[in-house]
Amino acid sequence: MRPHLLAAAIATVLSTFALNAKADVTLDEIFGHKISLEGLIQSDYTQYDDDLTTLEDDGELRRAEIVLKGKATNWEWVIGYDASTRNDKFLDVNAKFKLGKTLTWTVGQYKQPNSMEELSSTKNNDFIPKAMVTSTYAVGRRVGSSLMWADGMYTLTGSVFGDEITTGGGEGNGFGGRFTLAPINTDGSILHFGLSAVTYDTHEDTARVRTRPGMDMSTTPRLIDSGTLRDADDVTTYGLEGGWVGGPFKINAEYYDSTIARHAHSDYTTDGWYVSGLWNLTGETWGYKSGVFTTNKPGHGGYMGMWQLGLRAEEMNLKDGGVNGGKETNYTLGLNWYFRQNFKFMLNYVKTDIDRPNGTSEEPSALEVRGQLYW
Repeated sequence: MRPHLLAAAIATVLSTFALNAKADVTLDEIFGHKISLEGLIQSDYTQYDDDLTTLEDDGELRRAEIVLKGKATNWEWVIGYDASTRNDKFLDVNAKFKLGKTLTWTVGQYKQPNSMEELSSTKNNDFIPKAMVTSTYAVGRRVGSSLMWADGMYTLTGSVFGDEITTGGGEGNGFGGRFTLAPINTDGSILHFGLSAVTYDTHEDTARVRTRPGMDMSTTPRLIDSGTLRDADDVTTYGLEGGWVGGPFKINAEYYDSTIARHAHSDYTTDGWYVSGLWNLTGETWGYKSGVFTTNKPGHGGYMGMWQLGLRAEEMNLKDGGVNGGKETNYTLGLNWYFRQNFKFMLNYVKTDIDRPNGTSEEPSALEVRGQLYW
């Protein structure tokens, strides 16, 4: 049986237990080693109001993740797989070892330390798609080795990495690092700053920068696109990040500057940013761990759950020198409902303003819906 079919079968069976589950499903404890299982199923539908480019209304199974975990006193391991047809790939596959109170060594496949939003859990996305800059510039999961120092106020992470496990995924050897500072970190009051850098080799001296218009369907075309650059040596990306939590309010912001070094042409530099705000209408706040914001469980039982209202502005500019990849600005209004402990429903309205590489401009919009089950 193919791995994605097996994982889908397991996810379907275990989802029957999720109604009473609060976090994960504990399978066994062997020699003091807790074995547990987590799952995430997301289904999306998008309705478009297109402009010049035809955008077809569509729905899809966005994710069908199954994650097996083991945890002992000073180390833990994880094996994750996404069985959805769109992804069909391994997720985190690694082991982490605690080297004293402040040091953690990770070896295997894991998310690289160069994006605050990418490092946060997908099940707690503030909006249905992550920001354009996150989807474009964040390196994501690669096989490698990293060392993190964290003491509550500071984190410092260094990583060396190679290709992604799944064939056709991310490729190129590289290294990167991230530093974060939280001068305020108390219950309901958090102030976060961070900076990151990553550099990696291109695959067969080719590189391409492109993104979808704030809409997460696999069928949605990418309307800004640098095209394939065939003399690309390596990619270097710098990131700045900031975040603030005050009770039920949260603000996040990130900026990226990315340069593709080229052999026969001038280097190609692109950049982008996003700013987002979220309001927990039901009064909950957020947590903070290892330089990343965490989403608390709903503070209300019964059918109330947790309700969130969000707004995001974002922009990417792929115009540089002789390469006109276009420019895009998006505005997203979102409503989230965390129902009990295991269900989440999301509604987004996205309005875009795009300068296409071909010289035309268009302003499509979309209404996006997501249903989510997790345990």
